[in-house]
Amino acid sequence: MVNSRWSIVNRSFCIMLTALCILFSYPSFSQNKTTAKIGLMKYKGGGDWYANPTSLPNLAKFCNQNLNLNLNFQIEEVEPGSAELFNYSFVHITGHGNIVFTDQEAENLRTYLIAGGFLHVSDNFGIDPFIRKAMKKVFPELDFVELPFTHPIYHQKYDFSNGLPKIHEHNGKPAQGFGIIYQGRLVCFYDYECDLGDGWEDQSVHKDPEETRLKALKMGANLVMYAFTK
Repeated sequence: MVNSRWSIVNRSFCIMLTALCILFSYPSFSQNKTTAKIGLMKYKGGGDWYANPTSLPNLAKFCNQNLNLNLNFQIEEVEPGSAELFNYSFVHITGHGNIVFTDQEAENLRTYLIAGGFLHVSDNFGIDPFIRKAMKKVFPELDFVELPFTHPIYHQKYDFSNGLPKIHEHNGKPAQGFGIIYQGRLVCFYDYECDLGDGWEDQSVHKDPEETRLKALKMGANLVMYAFTK
């Protein structure tokens, strides 16, 4: 019983400590800007976690120019089970295929998100069944829920009164934004049938119209702003 109680105390302390680390790593939306980093999640299972290599650097540059941030646009890879995960205010995961979290990785990712971290999942076409299964391991008691268009994430710096913009056709379904909400806080946002990550890439990659790319970048900026301020 003593060991069990001591384990609970240790866990609570770790969560509190990591929350403070994440809190003080957030950039300020003021003139006194601090440097923050966006992490790209490197996961196991065979999916192409490395897809869209130009997307996050472009998003970071757009946020620096339009949100008065100082994000490092040299994007770093981070594994879900690593202690380095807690160095990132915002972590992005994408791909087309399988995603597998070990028990230790799922527990570490859960602690990161509960402590104040934020995970953005971008469906690069085909990720849906895999990310749902993987995140169920992280939060077995929770499911992805579709967010209403009135959710604050659609109304940060930029207003998206109809929800997510449709960037790529995929199966021709409407774009949907799903979230995992833990104790009233959105800890994970999942863009489905939208592909924000492709929209952030260099124009030469997918030949998207500039208007479409701008919508994707603006929505991405909303995600970053929400993660850093909520």
